[in-house]
Amino acid sequence: MTEYGRGPGSEPWHPEDPLYGDGGWGGRQTHVGQQSAYGGQPQQYPQQPQYGDWSQEQQAGYGGQQYPYYDGQDRPQYDQQFPGQTQQQYQQYQDGQYQGGWDATGTHGQVPYAADPGDPYGQSPTAYGGEQPDFYGTDDAYPPPMPPGRRRPEPQPGPDPDPETGWDPGEDQGEHAFFNGGEDDGDDEDEDESESRRGRGDRRGKGRKPVKSKKRRTGCACMVVVLVFGGGLGGVGYFGYKFYQNRFGPAPDYAGSGNGETVVVEIPKGAGGYVIGQKLKEAGVVESVDAFVSAQQANPDGKSLQDGVYTLQKHMSAASAVELMLSPKSRSNLIIAEGTRNVAVYAMIDKRLKVPAGTTAKVAKDGYKSLGLPAWALNHPNLHDPLEGFLFPSSYAVTKGQKPQAVLKSMVDRAKEKYAELGLEKRAQSLGLDGPWQLLTVASLVQAEGRSHEDFEKMAEVVYNRLKPGNPETYGALEFDSTYNYVKNQSKLDLTIAEVRKYNNPYNTYHDKGLPPGPIDNPGEEAIQGALNPTHDGWYYFISMDGTTTRFTKTYADHEKLVEEWTASRNKN
Repeated sequence: MTEYGRGPGSEPWHPEDPLYGDGGWGGRQTHVGQQSAYGGQPQQYPQQPQYGDWSQEQQAGYGGQQYPYYDGQDRPQYDQQFPGQTQQQYQQYQDGQYQGGWDATGTHGQVPYAADPGDPYGQSPTAYGGEQPDFYGTDDAYPPPMPPGRRRPEPQPGPDPDPETGWDPGEDQGEHAFFNGGEDDGDDEDEDESESRRGRGDRRGKGRKPVKSKKRRTGCACMVVVLVFGGGLGGVGYFGYKFYQNRFGPAPDYAGSGNGETVVVEIPKGAGGYVIGQKLKEAGVVESVDAFVSAQQANPDGKSLQDGVYTLQKHMSAASAVELMLSPKSRSNLIIAEGTRNVAVYAMIDKRLKVPAGTTAKVAKDGYKSLGLPAWALNHPNLHDPLEGFLFPSSYAVTKGQKPQAVLKSMVDRAKEKYAELGLEKRAQSLGLDGPWQLLTVASLVQAEGRSHEDFEKMAEVVYNRLKPGNPETYGALEFDSTYNYVKNQSKLDLTIAEVRKYNNPYNTYHDKGLPPGPIDNPGEEAIQGALNPTHDGWYYFISMDGTTTRFTKTYADHEKLVEEWTASRNKN
């Protein structure tokens, strides 16, 4: 069987004939300008319109043609003649006599197309066999002849002065507007939008927009770029240097022991080396925190630095600052010793703040409820001082310019923190007491009468044993000299029983049984620990022999022997 459409007896033309390009009637466009089989004369045909340019009349078939159907002799029949052909030519085409049809070799001749009214090149159809210039064999031949059996690529339209590429490089053929001085103003956007709506045909006719000055901002733009990159490189270099110095270089540090200008620095409680270094750097004492931390670590006693107020000098080397802070000469703290009564604390605060005597005592009396006392420390009757027991013994940063109320509050806060840590509220009932207030009162008695940690535990047992109502030794009476001395604001040791018993005051335990209304001093941590952990040896009595040593007995008879011994020793002196 011969190949389809290649010789005598071949099958008639079909829209999917491979010689017709992409398998459809529209593929005939690939033969434009191809040499005709008839007489070997080249034929040129006008370019057919693209699909997007079809008119309403051209939509009956591909290229505006009607699809053929076949008669009984397998010859194509058409319902209407081709545009631009006469009836005779159409009949000859059906009979196979027309030179544009299938010839004896099986080659199909070209059929002239009607002129495209939208042809931009002004071409018009030329009758088959009409006079046409033969460009083949000349220098202007276009397209060049193709060998038989080869398909010619689809002809491209003539050069378009403004090709549609989907990307408009702009006025400067792709040069960025930043460098050519272009401006992105609203007029350009409106003009571009308007141009896109008019289409490419209008663009050809109208021409390009006038190009603005390409170099108007080029200098400024380049300068900005240089400044940005130069600044970035400079910043990178600076921070790189700082990183190297911080990581590998020595920390900045002053030299010497200061410039003679004194400064007071307050170090908060619990501050470590880094926080202390920050405070010193802010005050101008040291040049860097790292230098101070290194000096503190290098000093064997550096870890013993405490909170408080220090008097230092500006521009000190880190090592000299650490050394001076370890010396008592630099300390400016107010130190409250264990067992100190409130009346003495008030006087010390007045002196440190350089305010008139009695100022702090009046603030305490009038505003004690605003200082943050816990609920269990409020509303107790017959109190000599509601703040007694809550000015916790410690070291406090107190300097001129502070307010008495602020100083007192810091002491109350320290006491609350310590009492919560020791568990006064939880342990009171287990010791036979009504609450933490009584436990704090017991600790104040222990602090006033004891001399050492061992004394505190034994003294606590004496208190608890005497408080028992049915005890055979005191029958619930404490009879502590310290309570009488507290209410009298004195510290006597040689008190007579007759004198003490006559004084009617709820704090006088010789006159009233049980505990006094409240604490009689500010006990320290050791005394509180003694009150929490008393001995259980049966101690009821005690006596201080020389003011430093305390001896304990279980019976009154043993206690009388110690009293005689103490009296004899005093008579010798």
